Amino acid sequence: MPTSQYERNAHEELAELLSAVTAYAEERIRMEPPLDRVRTQDDLDAALGSTITAEGIGGREAMRLFTDELAPACLSVDHPRYLSFIPCAPSDAAVVFDLVVGASSIYAGSWLEGSGAVWAENQALRWIADLVGMPEQAGGAFVPGGTIGNLSALVAARGAARHRAAEGVRPFRVAATGGAHSSIASACEVMDAELVGVPADELGRLTGSALREVLEANGPETFFAVVATAGTTNFGIVDDLESVAEVCREHGIWFHVDGAYGGAGLAAPSVRGLYAGIEHCDSFIVDPHKWLFAPFDCCALLYREPALARAAHTQRAGYLDVLTEAPEWNPTDYSVGLTRRARGLPFWFSLVVNGTDAYSAAVERTLDVARYAEAEVARRPELELVRERDLSVVVFRRLGWGPGDYQAWSDRMLADEFAFVVPTSHDGETLARFAIVNPATTEADIAAILDSMA
Repeated sequence: MPTSQYERNAHEELAELLSAVTAYAEERIRMEPPLDRVRTQDDLDAALGSTITAEGIGGREAMRLFTDELAPACLSVDHPRYLSFIPCAPSDAAVVFDLVVGASSIYAGSWLEGSGAVWAENQALRWIADLVGMPEQAGGAFVPGGTIGNLSALVAARGAARHRAAEGVRPFRVAATGGAHSSIASACEVMDAELVGVPADELGRLTGSALREVLEANGPETFFAVVATAGTTNFGIVDDLESVAEVCREHGIWFHVDGAYGGAGLAAPSVRGLYAGIEHCDSFIVDPHKWLFAPFDCCALLYREPALARAAHTQRAGYLDVLTEAPEWNPTDYSVGLTRRARGLPFWFSLVVNGTDAYSAAVERTLDVARYAEAEVARRPELELVRERDLSVVVFRRLGWGPGDYQAWSDRMLADEFAFVVPTSHDGETLARFAIVNPATTEADIAAILDSMA
């Protein structure tokens, strides 16, 4: 049967689009990433108008709009002088394989539909579980980010606590310090749980002694989880995990460790000692898209006893019976949500390609640069450290500056497409902050940014 002109045209258009997309992707992966810039709504409206039309504009023109107008209006989080928030610096292998995942139409919510992908993701989860020191039966799933990871872990913790609570008792509280990630407070709001603050010690850490006082003052039986942080977002502080774990065991309370940013430090021998006690956690998260060189969006969520999470999260419906009654590992049984892409596959692929020694070396490299930044701040008379760093976040002040000075400095560097370093705040004071997780960031980058504050 002869091919119609319509089919020939469709094949030609697809070939042209594939060529444009792969050419752009290859160039972007090979190039030194541009920092790029922010554009206003009015500016984009004026430049592009309405892009969605009844007739369509075709693949070539759509790619031109993205390449020439939209991509340069998005900051490159893998730029070596992008040091704000927590950057994302995926390995080349992870980026390339993300293209494969997108093209493969894999549904990775169940073993039935994505057994190969789930098997590979579980291999990557096992490597992380071994870093933490979790037992052989530990397992979980990759979820979109730390917010969903923390929420999912707390839902499992509440379910487990209510199952074993005495009749008439419904645990409804979570304990954490003010340094815990904002997602903990959000999770408690979603769950209608009460977040009880624990005073931090002089180093900003959650400690067992302070936790014990709070639990006993409020009734330990009313708590279903304690959240410790292995690398706070603002300062990179690692809580006193050993003493917190001891108190949680003493009272039989679920011990969750949020390592969304700092958990990657477990791969670095030079800082591994900071995490003593983490092996006792009941659940743990780390975002490979932060400091483990995976693309967005990828959070590893692990449970010591996955069956407890499965009891809390499995969705039941007639059409799902074929999955829920099967013995195989279904990732959607371990977190909030049902539909999921194989978001852990690029991370797995990069681990397989590069080897875990390369991961340890890359994390150690960022720690070396953070060590340099800390020393350089201490050396310069106009600068002052706010706190000695634990990991790869360095927070400091520019003496004599107020909030407006920090903002003007940050805006100027971004306008020049030189660096992206936004101010932070602590105890009402505006400060400067470096989050160094990109192995491409060098000592020269740090020196050049600090020079701009002189």
